[in-house]
Amino acid sequence: MKILRGLTVGVAACLCASYGLAVQAAWPGDRPITLVVPFPPGGSTDMIGRLLASTLGNQLNQTVVVDNRAGAGGTLGAAYVARAKPDGYTLFLATTAHTIAPSIYDSLTYDFVKDFVPITTVASLPHVLIANSNFPVNSVPELIQYAKAHPGQINFGSAGIGSTDHLSMELFARDAGIKMEHVPYKGDEPMLTDLLGGRLQVAMPPSGIVIGPVRAHSVKALAVSSSKPSEFFPGLPSIGEAAHLPQYSFKTWYALMAPTGTPADVQARLYQGVVAALKSPDMQKGLQTISAEPGGEPSKDVARGIVDQTRQWREILKPEK
Repeated sequence: MKILRGLTVGVAACLCASYGLAVQAAWPGDRPITLVVPFPPGGSTDMIGRLLASTLGNQLNQTVVVDNRAGAGGTLGAAYVARAKPDGYTLFLATTAHTIAPSIYDSLTYDFVKDFVPITTVASLPHVLIANSNFPVNSVPELIQYAKAHPGQINFGSAGIGSTDHLSMELFARDAGIKMEHVPYKGDEPMLTDLLGGRLQVAMPPSGIVIGPVRAHSVKALAVSSSKPSEFFPGLPSIGEAAHLPQYSFKTWYALMAPTGTPADVQARLYQGVVAALKSPDMQKGLQTISAEPGGEPSKDVARGIVDQTRQWREILKPEK
């Protein structure tokens, strides 16, 4: 009887293990996948997130649902996913802002380096330095000259404290030796509305959110934040060359992340799915529409870049005294 019981327990254990492997192998099965976008609808992160959800869903033959969880410079959405079960059903679209956040917020409930595993980058794009159409500057040198003559009298908007809009402009002001007043918003859409209405003078949002207004000439486009001019904004110089600031360069990247502990085979399928999605005509056309370049870097390269950027932002924003 003891032998029989032992055999029964052993068979049951084998069946449970086999069932567990079957469940894991069935991912994503018939459950929808949630992609948390940590910024409001309408901005570049949301645009890229929805594009990724559609094309990745096609590759995985499964529904990918976008869940906008905005607030606190993208950290609320990150905190939500950090607490999620690492089963491949809750993912997160991170941005450069999440390497900035540890140097801005003192009470984060997650560790961006330790609590997430990067799958791959999805896209990257420059920011565009824009001005209200009635603001009396038409170039970066003119903006610098005006700011020096009117210190603290220029209001610039951003998608929030610690957002890439915020830091791209702060770095520009630091390198140019000028002072401007920061006005944070809860996303790029309301910020752009106020800039168009004249309540803000300048801003430097991601290129995807302003490509329409720039082409419609409803705002003045002064320069792009990347080290070189962008093919999507012909004739527009880089800030570095326009203002003789060769050290200035800023781009925002967007990366698909999963909670640490997500099974390796699920990570591999996600990576393969994103790489295939990036090659799809719909994804390529969508990225071009918002002036973004496709990603696809291996996870280890993204992880190394995140560690390096997090350290660099800490050195800039929290220098040792």
